[in-house]
Amino acid sequence: MTGTGTNINGVFGMGIVVTVMIAIAGCNQSGGKVAARTDSIPKGDTVMSCTSNLPSRFAATASTDSIVASGKSSYAGMVKIPGGDYQMGAADKDGRPDEYPQHPVHVDGFYMDATEVTNAQFMEFVKATGYVTTAERTPNWEELKKQLPSGTPKPADSLLVAASLVFTPPAKPVALNDVSQWWQWVKGADWKHPEGPASSIKGKENYPVVQVSWDDAMAYAKWAGKQLPTEAEWEWAARAGLTNQPFTWGSEAVEKGKPKANIWQGHFPDHNTATDGFARVAPVKSFAPNAYGLYDIAGNVWEWCADWYRSDYYTQATKKAVNPPGPSVGYDPDEPTVPKRVVRGGSFLCHASYCASYRVSARMKTSPDTGLEHTGFRCVKK
Repeated sequence: MTGTGTNINGVFGMGIVVTVMIAIAGCNQSGGKVAARTDSIPKGDTVMSCTSNLPSRFAATASTDSIVASGKSSYAGMVKIPGGDYQMGAADKDGRPDEYPQHPVHVDGFYMDATEVTNAQFMEFVKATGYVTTAERTPNWEELKKQLPSGTPKPADSLLVAASLVFTPPAKPVALNDVSQWWQWVKGADWKHPEGPASSIKGKENYPVVQVSWDDAMAYAKWAGKQLPTEAEWEWAARAGLTNQPFTWGSEAVEKGKPKANIWQGHFPDHNTATDGFARVAPVKSFAPNAYGLYDIAGNVWEWCADWYRSDYYTQATKKAVNPPGPSVGYDPDEPTVPKRVVRGGSFLCHASYCASYRVSARMKTSPDTGLEHTGFRCVKK
């Protein structure tokens, strides 16, 4: 672990400011002092949601208003995803409540990045635009207090810093109901320093860019003349023509055969045997692609989708949806004041016995201003 950490247990009480929440791969339970609800957890699962009642902090907002398309948009590095119909959602009993019911969806054909956007690609964008990511922005108290009730006291200066969340494995087994035992706010952590200020992406140009918020991903997509995939497009592409299979490669358990994705092996979160060859993020194309030619659509890093998240969105599907854009607003009953966006695909922290969010139907959510060491994105183009 590098850099200077702030234990996230101490970062409560931030009011109605922009909230940084954690879409934790490995599907962690509620953080801080709040216990996760268990009333709707499916049998055999350990959590109801990866992002229940997690701590918040002040964050600076990013804007895409100044970003313009580069004019160099192309289909290079993308694969053609054919259009078609499918049943969206979990077909077995391994899903979480928000993966049901299955419902019919039609998706028109599109192109999708074969890999997650890499550090080299994001660097080109930053050099061309001068864009500063959410994690690199120091919150401005004069601007933040305009969003707060009159008289709200200024928070500690230690909270008004450019920072992001870094995975910090504990030295021994810990209870899984307190994420502060393996996540820390680290001053100076950002896409160029994904594990803190002493880390670097030098020599990692072909690794996925991480520590990027939804806003950052949208800014890159706008510049590249592309979009973030809708949740329906993402799942259709991940299924790669297979019907009702749990994984992008089919039905074989992830533990069987040769490594299929960059996930966690061993005992989460304190011991990773790294039998797949990687303890943290892996370079793109380290594992075999799916039938559509998409690499790392399972594991490695979570991927932002365009959609707002609603836990009851699938229950509202009464007829076949054609190119559904997702709900018009975000709503998470676990945290009603924090609208969230969808992330898909799981990450290097996903563990077979804990969460298995590398399943094609698995849905997670986080607020759009979040940057994490295991969250990136890929783009689509019509």
